[in-house]
Amino acid sequence: MSEAGGKTTTTGYAIDGTAFAGKPVEPGLYPVATPIGNLSDISLRALDVLAGADLIVCEDSRVTAVLLDRYGIRKPLAIYHEHNAVRERPRLLAMLRGGMRLALVSDAGTPLISDPGYKLVEEALAEGIRVIPIPGASAILSALVAAGLPPDTFLFLGFLPHKAGARRNRLSEFRTVPATLVVYESPHRAAETLADMAEVLGRDRPAALCRELTKRFEEVRRGPLSELAEGAEADPPRGEIVLVVGAPLGETAAEADLEALLAAALETQGAGQAAAEVAKATGRPRKELYALALKLKAVIDAGGGDDDASSPTGN
Repeated sequence: MSEAGGKTTTTGYAIDGTAFAGKPVEPGLYPVATPIGNLSDISLRALDVLAGADLIVCEDSRVTAVLLDRYGIRKPLAIYHEHNAVRERPRLLAMLRGGMRLALVSDAGTPLISDPGYKLVEEALAEGIRVIPIPGASAILSALVAAGLPPDTFLFLGFLPHKAGARRNRLSEFRTVPATLVVYESPHRAAETLADMAEVLGRDRPAALCRELTKRFEEVRRGPLSELAEGAEADPPRGEIVLVVGAPLGETAAEADLEALLAAALETQGAGQAAAEVAKATGRPRKELYALALKLKAVIDAGGGDDDASSPTGN
């Protein structure tokens, strides 16, 4: 135990009342993964680094203090988040250049994921400072495991835009990607985000809503996007939310295939009905197909015939 800036610090930690000395920590920057809920999910190596660091860099000292108090660790804390990162980064880099040992933590999970820590790591590496990751809990991986969807190829999208139009545009960029999609979302936007996912990605795409992972009220809701959207509207989820969406069902129809399907449907139906029928069959958004159906219908009505039907929207 020592004094730093007038405050008592420790170089060890305690687990269930048993004290441990902790292992020596070399100079450098240590992004340390911390529990996403259950404090027992901390690793022994993470405790060694937190106890041996000269300074712990965190998003919110109140959140980090709960973890440190649980394991009897007393260390100086420095606040580093998106609002003060530009101001604080030079000071932290100067400490690292001076040979200090800094532990970098987020409020929960693995640092750098949806937080400003990556800029500090990027600049530290550019200056030749050692960056040593301490692995551990991750909401992304926990949700993938709990969802029961293929984890062999997945894509993390972070937080989607708050506004519906921007959110749908963002989702449309990944509609045909052959991978499981993982998204962070706040509970008060979960229902509308799931509704947008059902519209853009396909109502029948398999998905999971994972909330409060590793905590007392952990829950995983599984089913097609349309059902999850309806369920979230009727029974709004609470707590931390991770949405996991399976890859597209079957092969996504190419543009020429869509035009062929719409052309066939337009022989007996109006543009709206044709778009709805093809949307149900392919999982593509009805609005997109309706716009394409109108263009096709205009070509057909103008007497474009089969020679033009293969590329009615071409230049």
